[in-house]
Amino acid sequence: MIRFWVLGLQLMELLVSSVVHLLYGFYIFSSAVAGDLSMALSGGLFFRQSVDIQIKVEEEPVKCSITSGVPPIVLVHGIFGFGRGRLGGLSYFAGAEKKAERVLVPDLGSLTSIHDRARELFYYLKGGQVHYGEEHSKTYGHSQFGQLYPQGHYPEWDEDHPVHFVGHSAGAQVVRVLQQMLADKAFKGHDTTSENWILSITSLSGAFNGTTRTYLDGIQPEDGRSLKPLCLLQICRLGVIIYDWLDVSWLKSYYNFGFDHFNMSWRATGLSGLVDCLLGNAGPFASSDWILPDLTIQGSIQLNSSLHTFPNTYYFSYATKRTRKLMGLTVPSSVLGIHPLLFIRVLQMSQWRHPPDVSPPYKGYRDEDWHENDGALNTISMTHPRLPVEHPCCAIIANGNEYGPLQPGIWYYKIVEADHMFYIINGERAGVQFDVMYDSIFDRCRKHVFMRTPTLPNQVHQ
Repeated sequence: MIRFWVLGLQLMELLVSSVVHLLYGFYIFSSAVAGDLSMALSGGLFFRQSVDIQIKVEEEPVKCSITSGVPPIVLVHGIFGFGRGRLGGLSYFAGAEKKAERVLVPDLGSLTSIHDRARELFYYLKGGQVHYGEEHSKTYGHSQFGQLYPQGHYPEWDEDHPVHFVGHSAGAQVVRVLQQMLADKAFKGHDTTSENWILSITSLSGAFNGTTRTYLDGIQPEDGRSLKPLCLLQICRLGVIIYDWLDVSWLKSYYNFGFDHFNMSWRATGLSGLVDCLLGNAGPFASSDWILPDLTIQGSIQLNSSLHTFPNTYYFSYATKRTRKLMGLTVPSSVLGIHPLLFIRVLQMSQWRHPPDVSPPYKGYRDEDWHENDGALNTISMTHPRLPVEHPCCAIIANGNEYGPLQPGIWYYKIVEADHMFYIINGERAGVQFDVMYDSIFDRCRKHVFMRTPTLPNQVHQ
């Protein structure tokens, strides 16, 4: 009888979570369509042309201003995110890119692996056709090549023309992987890359050390890769496969999960290809080359084992939490202050217990260390890279001088009372804090972060 009630509660929770996520996704998508329809009504029969012109007008000043010599700031979205040009005129960063000049917002795969997104980010800036790497592509069964960028958004990018990166959630880890690839000279035909192509990395709720939410959503804690038979991620998997297989061009122009290099379209695979993907015999979910396994604690440890914090780059991190201590228990710190999409997960993550019959993900693991969270990530995971080896770090006092003497090679971090979506999608939720946060980040990039050894044109670092 007890098992029956437990199963019933689990199914109820799955139903509620699925409905909430589907409704929110429909709200975002319909908002973008409504925006374009509004433009169509105001622009007459030349709807599509008017949209193209508007996008071109928005991008052109950014490209022109970047060449003026000031390093650009690149905003990198997280899971289920999108860049400029997707979802109509909707902004993932809630319009923060308009608060400063020379800001780029690339559109990367929203569910693709961190490795694949890092490769896409490089070619978005430098130009050329995305090359995912021969060995990686063979291992995970997808094409070596992706989107073509005939003209990169910052083609002069090199050590003398570095960039600032601001990454939200998984976007922060994407930038760290990209920096390591630059240091390792991992891009064929680009033999002069180095870690010094990146001047600073700022993380907003960054996914550095994984999250226990992956297990709540359906990843098996035993291996950090496979999915439970019945879970939220299984529903997500089926929806993504069908969406990509149908390959409706106008839908994918609004939103693309980023799996085009897996070639799951009905045009290429037919009905048998759909069946193979649904049964788990083919596609990104079969090979685990998608972002959720990278966000488990095990997956993050595997990634971090080859990632470095470099001595000439400045690192900043804003960790978020929406929990507090009450009579020794960790509980949500607010009801109305937590996004409806995240409230259930804040509660669940604050009570997370690693299965007692499963080996812990690392030596010294304790459940209570992972209870503070923002509804998507654990606060312990967001401050700085700490697994499997803790990187140099320094906590910033909440009301202290954020712009004291800064040193590269150290993760400066601050814990902010906010949920995971507080600074994206809808800036009105954050109110004045939204402006304070992004103004401080952009101001720091422009005025307080610079090369330790300034270089002149044609001068090479020693």
